[in-house]
Amino acid sequence: AAMILAPCSMGTLGAIASGATGNLVQRSADVALKERLPLVLVPRESPLSAIHLRNMLTLREAGAVIMPLCPGFYLKPQNLDDLLLQLCGRIFDQVGLPHDMGRWPG
Repeated sequence: AAMILAPCSMGTLGAIASGATGNLVQRSADVALKERLPLVLVPRESPLSAIHLRNMLTLREAGAVIMPLCPGFYLKPQNLDDLLLQLCGRIFDQVGLPHDMGRWPG
């Protein structure tokens, strides 16, 4: 019903954006876009080049959600696990998966 690629390399992201899929992961993401299923990509690299940004925009326009690994500090995490749980919760929210991970109370 949905696909999450976390982490997603810029090589995989670029292959999906171009439609030149060369392996099962890339092809599965291509099918998710084609079938209009939720697709969440969590890019891992930075800084981002203009090519990376163009590929991300192409995928966003095709219906994917781009969620860079950007932790939020508004929940006052106490450790790395708290940051990871909050990020996973935000990803799960994008595809409608129920969870009890960190969430902004408002």
